[in-house]
Amino acid sequence: MVLWDFDGPVCRLFARHSAERVAKGMVDWLAGRGLRGLLSEDESELSNPHAVLRAVASQRPDSGLVIELEARLTEEERRAASTAWPTPYADPLIRTWTKRGRRLAVATNNSPVAVRTYLKSRGLDACFTPHVYGRTRDLSLLKPNPYCLNRALDATGTAPSEALMIGDSSFDYEAAASADVPFLGYACTPEKARLLRESGTTVIVDSLEPVLRILRG
Repeated sequence: MVLWDFDGPVCRLFARHSAERVAKGMVDWLAGRGLRGLLSEDESELSNPHAVLRAVASQRPDSGLVIELEARLTEEERRAASTAWPTPYADPLIRTWTKRGRRLAVATNNSPVAVRTYLKSRGLDACFTPHVYGRTRDLSLLKPNPYCLNRALDATGTAPSEALMIGDSSFDYEAAASADVPFLGYACTPEKARLLRESGTTVIVDSLEPVLRILRG
């Protein structure tokens, strides 16, 4: 089985629907309700919407506020999925693995609604269905927690040693390590490669092209 993180290895989710704008919108939404004080000054400047969601959840765990903020992020991700850019070589790699009988799953901190929207738009949904495991309302289960990876393994009866996780962040690596799943780091920039190396990742590619070439060869 191949477990894919979504935003990065499969596509650039916020290619045209700016992640920075989404994060600012979440902060402004909190401010409009007199709740900006839940975030520190640095947190208020975060450009990653997931980081904003985590910060609020740390202050108000399991609250209606967090549920509503997560729902807003889900809607933003769903909208972003319609204009996301496919990661170079991801589509043919997914199709080739599928043709060779390899089971595929998505294990992501993004909303499964957004994932399914994107996969359907690319004609890739059949390659993964029903194995899309994304963010739930329980934010403690986000990666680096290995919950979504373990769900995929359990659902398919796959041993960790027979799986591979493709991810682009330290959270992906830590989740794979916790689940005892081998990990392939994907780094489209030198900065991402540096962060992956610092997390402990030992195998990193800057393109999926060599992976596709090896598979086809």
